[in-house]
Amino acid sequence: MKLSFRIVLPLLLAFFAETLCAQNLSAIIDQAPNQEAFWSVTVRDDQGRILESFNPGKVIVPASNQKLLTTAAFLDFFGADYRFQTLVYGDGELSGNTWKGNLIIKGSGDPSISGDLYNDDRYHVFRKFANQLKAKGIEEIDGMLMADVSLFDGQHYPKGWDWYDFSFYYGVQVSPLSFNNNAVDLEVFAEGKIGETPRITWFPDSTDYVHFENRQVITHPATEYDEYYRREMGGNRIVLGSTLPKDYYEDESLSIDNPPMFFLDSFKEYLNDNGIQFDGAIVVYDKAFDYDTTNILAEHESKPLAELINWVNKESDNFYTEMILKTLSAKAGEQPGSFEHGIQQVREFAAEMGLDTTHIQMNDGSGLAGGNFNKTTILSDLLVKMQGHPEATPYFNSMSVAGIDGTLAHRMKGTPLYNNFKGKSGFVTGVRTLSGYFEAESGKKIIVSIATNNFISEKVRPIDAVHEKILMYLYSKY
Repeated sequence: MKLSFRIVLPLLLAFFAETLCAQNLSAIIDQAPNQEAFWSVTVRDDQGRILESFNPGKVIVPASNQKLLTTAAFLDFFGADYRFQTLVYGDGELSGNTWKGNLIIKGSGDPSISGDLYNDDRYHVFRKFANQLKAKGIEEIDGMLMADVSLFDGQHYPKGWDWYDFSFYYGVQVSPLSFNNNAVDLEVFAEGKIGETPRITWFPDSTDYVHFENRQVITHPATEYDEYYRREMGGNRIVLGSTLPKDYYEDESLSIDNPPMFFLDSFKEYLNDNGIQFDGAIVVYDKAFDYDTTNILAEHESKPLAELINWVNKESDNFYTEMILKTLSAKAGEQPGSFEHGIQQVREFAAEMGLDTTHIQMNDGSGLAGGNFNKTTILSDLLVKMQGHPEATPYFNSMSVAGIDGTLAHRMKGTPLYNNFKGKSGFVTGVRTLSGYFEAESGKKIIVSIATNNFISEKVRPIDAVHEKILMYLYSKY
């Protein structure tokens, strides 16, 4: 006699659940691909008790799981409601409709002068500035446009960043005055014939601040896209050497050199295109200088820090992280702000939270740098202790939700972890990490940190599959 489907399906589910529960962490990891890899896992309940672990005492490379620590420190120091304020000062006077004198824009460390938090309107802040200038009767500027970037020191990159990353959006320079995440947004259209050069456009509005050397080639439709982008060190010549199948479309954000000059150049173009004539020089000052700070002609306040932290953790944005890190340094008393002093502040926060800082090694805030080390025991302990922090709600709200948003938007769908697991993923070459929390089948809250280091495959999906198998094992067991 055949069993009905309605009977067989529950039996199968029960069988797989029992099989999963019969496993343990060691068995799952022993069956994993990439056996050359090093694994560490720490599992806690919401009281901090360790339920299970695998290599918990070993030091791991955290990749972007490092952002869990830095963003916690940011919220602790600034508070969720903190806003960056960028001011435009007028050093001169208005004569008719002409401003006779200089405009000085003081960099505040705001990383969000872009479209990220403004419905993709990348000119949002520039428009605000221009409208405020027009409201004061300014239709022409007879003077210079100047940038005060004295808030930060002159070190554009954290220690340990790889030169290879400097061409791309995730490895841009850091400056207190920044626009469009210090990158140009390139679009490539392989619309021509095979062997021809594809058409390109870029934002800001095909600016000549950068020079593209377009060596790209359109190839047969059956070929694969092969990416090649390189920006020259210390300049803004960008070589494009990709091969693209016919009718292929590609977009990429590529870094620029000298962010404050890029800001001024882009703002100058915007003013001239939007009713304010300006033909003067643009000048960047990296040290404090005297100018009239009593006359504020325009100002912009960022969204609350909570929204910026959402972007950092959900999108794993290195640029936002390092900008806020140097601002933390500057506001904590060191002028100009530095990466090293910002890292010191994060480590002091970790110590105040009762974390073991012996094995926390930081060369940056974002986790991109080589030489960053941590432990899954420490990362999971951080998540436990942040439950009682005054900024716990914005902190935990900033994490990516499995199957819903951020870097976890396409993961864990069709499982009980969907819209359940909330946390932070991490990736650099040879490293995949995942830390967060979820409710197990019983309703018990589980906090977990998983690290896979030293795998040699370029593909992360097999590693992700094992991470999710571990989570499903924990979901069923607890």
